[in-house]
Amino acid sequence: MVIKSAKYVISSPDYEHCPAPDRPEYAFIGRSNVGKSSLINMISYHQKLAKTSATPGKTQLINHFAIESNTGKNTASGKPQSWYLVDLPGYGFAKVSMSSRKKWEKMISDYLKQRKNLVNVFVLIDGRHDPQKIDLEFVNKMGEWEVPFCLVFTKADKETQLTVSRNVKSFLQAMRKTWQFLPRHFVTSTIKNRGREEILDWISELNEEFVSE
Repeated sequence: MVIKSAKYVISSPDYEHCPAPDRPEYAFIGRSNVGKSSLINMISYHQKLAKTSATPGKTQLINHFAIESNTGKNTASGKPQSWYLVDLPGYGFAKVSMSSRKKWEKMISDYLKQRKNLVNVFVLIDGRHDPQKIDLEFVNKMGEWEVPFCLVFTKADKETQLTVSRNVKSFLQAMRKTWQFLPRHFVTSTIKNRGREEILDWISELNEEFVSE
C-alpha cells in the first residue's frame, strides 16, 4: 500500500459525534507512553499527523484522520482506497482525576462496541517490558466485547532484538492461558520504519474484504 494523503478530520467526545461510517476504520490504542502518536505518524508517512508529547495522556478525544491510499507499490498502480485511521485515548490514563478516568473509559468502550464500520483495533504493547497486567486485562476485554484486534509491539529499537523477542513471546504465552487462538501481531520501530509495510498490507487486505462485504 502507498499512502497518497493523510489529513485530520475531527475530534469527537463520543462515538455518536464521529464522522459518518461510510468507509473502513482502524483504531489505535495503548496505555500511556506506548508510542502511539509516533507509530501513527510512521504509518501515515506524515510526521505531524498525530501530536506527540512527552506528557502521557494528551489524547483525550476520538481523533479521526482520513487516509487515501493505493493498493499497489506506487501511486500509479493498484486500486484507490479510502479509510479512517483513529487515534484513541490511552487506557493507562496517566495522572487524571477519577471522574475523567471514568468518562474516558465509557467513551472508549462505547466507541469500540458501537462503531459499526470499525474493522480492526491495533492494540499497542511496549516491547521493552515483560507482560503487563493492564495490557492483558485490556485484550481480554476486547475478547469479551468481540472486537477484532491485533497486537503491535512498539519501541523495538529501544532494546536488543533478543529482549524484544523474549517479551513478545512472553506476552503471547500469557495470552494462551485464556485464549484458544492468538491474534495477529506486529513488531515495530518508528526509528527504523520496522513493521510499517506489514501493517499497511494488513489494512489493505482488510479494506478489500470490507468492500466485498
